[in-house]
Amino acid sequence: MTDSQTTSRPGTPRLKDLVRDVIRHYKHEKESEAHQIFRQSAGHKPKGVLPQTINPDEETVPGIEHPGSTGVIYCSDRAMANGFSYAESHAWANLGQGAPEVGPIPDSAPRPTSIPLPTDSLEYAPTTGVKALREAVANLYNDTYRKGKASQYTYENVCIVPGGRAGLSRVAAVIGDVYTSYQIPDYTAYDQVLSAFKRLVPVPTALEPRDKYKLDIEQTKKDIRTQGLAVILASNPRNPTGQVIKGNDLKELVSLGREGTTVILDEFYSWYIYPEHDRDYGRSISSAEYIHDVNDDSVIIVDGLTKNWRLPGWRVCWVLGPKNLVTALSQSGSFLDGGANHPMQLAALPLLDPVFVRSEKIALQKHFKMKRDHVLARLHELHLDVDIPPTSTFYIWLNLEKLPEPLNNGLTFFEELLKEQTIVIPGIFFDINPSHRRNLFHSPCHSFVRLSFGPPLEDLDKGLDAMDRVLKKARKHGMSGFGHHYKKSVDKNEMPPESPTVA
Repeated sequence: MTDSQTTSRPGTPRLKDLVRDVIRHYKHEKESEAHQIFRQSAGHKPKGVLPQTINPDEETVPGIEHPGSTGVIYCSDRAMANGFSYAESHAWANLGQGAPEVGPIPDSAPRPTSIPLPTDSLEYAPTTGVKALREAVANLYNDTYRKGKASQYTYENVCIVPGGRAGLSRVAAVIGDVYTSYQIPDYTAYDQVLSAFKRLVPVPTALEPRDKYKLDIEQTKKDIRTQGLAVILASNPRNPTGQVIKGNDLKELVSLGREGTTVILDEFYSWYIYPEHDRDYGRSISSAEYIHDVNDDSVIIVDGLTKNWRLPGWRVCWVLGPKNLVTALSQSGSFLDGGANHPMQLAALPLLDPVFVRSEKIALQKHFKMKRDHVLARLHELHLDVDIPPTSTFYIWLNLEKLPEPLNNGLTFFEELLKEQTIVIPGIFFDINPSHRRNLFHSPCHSFVRLSFGPPLEDLDKGLDAMDRVLKKARKHGMSGFGHHYKKSVDKNEMPPESPTVA
């Protein structure tokens, strides 16, 4: 039967497409080796499903249960089972990493190579952070986003925290019993936050590809009225889709903070904006621009040195918001994390100078835009065109649904690339599913992977070459060689020798 015989009139689906769609929707994760490996990993079994069972290999300490790992951690563990080693990480292409390259880039200032250690820095820092750094953060936001506005940030609006997750955890710890809105897809750690802090009742909203994953502000306002939403949690720019809320849409979102709803915005990628015109290089995005009163508007900003300054190892970040919030975060920080590293806070001070920041933004945006365009061009050569190219962040949200089974789902594609010493992040990790109940094949993120163009260019090409090899193998030998024979753990005979210990 030819294709023309299977279609009765324009617009009617072909029979083979209908059959393929039925098979796709009735596929179950129990039939997939890649999905079973995921479910057998500690913390990823469905919770709240009767009859409830205990995995004796996982829950060995009474009262302790695994919360489930974030996507990057799970994928790193699976990579290590396939021979990946952090000591020899450059042998692999890590397109899954959620961090930018940390080395020199064109036109950027030299990278830090040492830090001073004054005696006072050996003491604990306050749980809200070193006052001088808090002042520097407030000054940077005022200079960048609040010139000419009557309401200005001060150090009392800033809390320094040891990483973005620590900041989110501190905020979550001081939120009462409320309905919390979040979007799918979004940052993987939100899943763990919404699972661990039981008082936050998660209310999901699925963002649609046809709308370029845009948050519908009018629908959000309606949900606030009809569902009683008290908190909105979102990343902006958005991980993993690479899209950004800006202009009037961001202004409208911020306005909700004056109408009885708390808006929490993760702005870690605020510099990773890729302009169409050269004159726009150096501009960044923040909700701080649209806040009327820094102490009355219920808008909380989380950001730090991790992404924009390309210093993920420093673990120096901040939460910006009303003064009353900061006093609460000081209290939650005293029992959650104890505060950020004191010497690193002092070392960060010169990096927040507004003149330095403006220069660094331009260098970063030009370099990462070049890498984005390079990866998109290579994906096009592989016939893996990106439906919605990123306008921000350093991620590409790649839909695999047009590939033949089983390569058309993120988990299997990920496992096949591990065989080629390449890491990507399966899309299911961005489907915030706090109790892990949903059949993974039913996830709206199931056919996606997130590719990071954070690593250096040579690592990106290494990973794209690996994808090319997988696709060529599929074309040459068919699909029978895919979807099975995945390593559960590293073979001891294949483990690289450990580095000798220096006495």
